[in-house]
Amino acid sequence: MSERAPGYWVWAIAGIPEVQQGDDLGKLIAAAEPRLADGDVLLVTSKIVSKAEGRVVVAADREAAIDAETVRIVARRGPLRIVENRQGLVMAAAGVDASNTPSGTVLLLPEDPDASARAIREGLRDALGVDVGVVVTDTFGRPWRAGLTDVAIGAAGVRVLDDLRGATDAHGNPLSATVVATADELAAAGDLVKGKAAGLPVAVVRGLAHVVSGEHGEGARAMVRDARDDMFRLGASEAVREAVTQRRTVRAFTDEPVDPGAVRRAVAAAVTAPAPHHTTPWRFVLLESAESRTRLLDAMRDAWISDLRRDGKTEESIAKRVRRGDVLRNAPYLVVPCLVMDGSHTYGDIRRDGAEREMFVVAAGAGVQNFLVALAGERLGSAWVSSTMFCRDVVREVLGLPETWDPMGAVAVGHPAEQPRPRPEREAGAFIEVR
Repeated sequence: MSERAPGYWVWAIAGIPEVQQGDDLGKLIAAAEPRLADGDVLLVTSKIVSKAEGRVVVAADREAAIDAETVRIVARRGPLRIVENRQGLVMAAAGVDASNTPSGTVLLLPEDPDASARAIREGLRDALGVDVGVVVTDTFGRPWRAGLTDVAIGAAGVRVLDDLRGATDAHGNPLSATVVATADELAAAGDLVKGKAAGLPVAVVRGLAHVVSGEHGEGARAMVRDARDDMFRLGASEAVREAVTQRRTVRAFTDEPVDPGAVRRAVAAAVTAPAPHHTTPWRFVLLESAESRTRLLDAMRDAWISDLRRDGKTEESIAKRVRRGDVLRNAPYLVVPCLVMDGSHTYGDIRRDGAEREMFVVAAGAGVQNFLVALAGERLGSAWVSSTMFCRDVVREVLGLPETWDPMGAVAVGHPAEQPRPRPEREAGAFIEVR
């Protein structure tokens, strides 16, 4: 681990004029602070970078500008939107700013903040012959914390993350998860002296030369958490919609084992579905061993072949149909949802008794839908296949289920082997009738 300096100094640079499109920020900063030295770090407010790069746009409607810069809505509450913008940053209003810009215009963030930082760094090297680090900053709110702070959205020549994993603390304990956001800490230090309304858009940190490198480095983009590692990618309501809309029927799975706990959590979600008469008409049989899955699927295959032969199908046709049913056999985990009619009413009338069963079937379907959506939320793929409904007696016998349990298909569960194909857009209005 590198030796750290005992202290540092931070000050704001005075005398930088109002920035206009096309201005060379490196030259403006060099003229205002010609005493910069090797190892200094410049903290540059993104607003002046945007102005120099012509990112001031006419926008009578700020919301339309936010829409144009938004890639994904993370959370929404009333007019406030937390979104992922084109730069990959998750922030309020996509970083579109209506302050410090003429009325009727808005400031967009730099298109490539890391490239902006590199350009400023090279400009300062040309103007003053110094090797400094540059961090482009912007103001963020943070989950779970009140108040705003500046963070790094672009960087050049700065070690943005300090990975301490593998080192030990003062007591000799191993550090297994400590990665320090150095560039964000620098940005916050600069914000203490720049202020939000003082007209001081650039600050300097001196005394931390160990964070400055000769190369431009990986930039602040490296600080954006990958989607696969983001445990809080969506707000609550957005997470529900995402799980529903992104759920797909998955027919190819990897060999990665399925976490039984994840399936049980999905069952817990399933049994919150609505049901008639305050009943609980769902049972989920979890086939966690390869032996139990093989035994069931072999018995179902034999029953299916017998049915097809009775129907007069050729052996070639039978073989093709059986191969199409391999989605269950190739899955590392199977679930057989069952319907139970405990608590149902008997009326002694065919019409009413038929409607009673239909209510329970609908409730079973609602439970299975909850289950599939919850699996998607666990990043598990699934395929609900109807095959067990055609040989319920066989399924009950092989699995040792009560006669009152009706298998309602089988759900193949596993980690998807490939990205799902895009789903054709469906216009909700095509499925709506208003009276």
